[in-house]
Amino acid sequence: MEHIRVHDKTFVPFLTANQISDRVAAMAAQISKDYQGKRPLLLAVLNGSFMFAADLFRLLTIEAEISFIKIASYQGMRSSGKVVTAIGMEQDLSGRAIILLEDIVDTGKTLHHFIPTLQQQHPASIAIATFLHKPEATVFPLSLDYVGFSIPNRFVVGYGLDYDGLGRNHYQVYQLAAEPTIES
Repeated sequence: MEHIRVHDKTFVPFLTANQISDRVAAMAAQISKDYQGKRPLLLAVLNGSFMFAADLFRLLTIEAEISFIKIASYQGMRSSGKVVTAIGMEQDLSGRAIILLEDIVDTGKTLHHFIPTLQQQHPASIAIATFLHKPEATVFPLSLDYVGFSIPNRFVVGYGLDYDGLGRNHYQVYQLAAEPTIES
């Protein structure tokens, strides 16, 4: 079984590159259909969504724009509890169809606190497209319009997702391996 080491943890395969590319293609086709003639602005949330955003954006068959924003509530393997906006948006969002691109939605706290900031700019609509969603971990209510994969509440890396900055560069997604137990 292929595994990777990231910092002090071992991760095992979870989603293959083929599964990912097939699902992202299906999401792009649905977004292209839903936004025909609307020229949406995709706001990719950095750092984690950059691979998903690039792959999805390349597969859109409609006119669309993309920009990158940085909001975060994570440090290491746990939420820091604070939502920080590090890079702002330069575009005028008034009257625009906005699609937020996320790598993963687990508790929902980051987007729950960020969406009111977007709404203050009076966009025509705000949709959320996430590569991964952990329904078991969701605490803050969000309407997710496009979901790549719903997954169990496991810690994952790869395809843009990291563990303390490392592990993003893998084409597939890996989950944290079960820690060995010591029997007495």
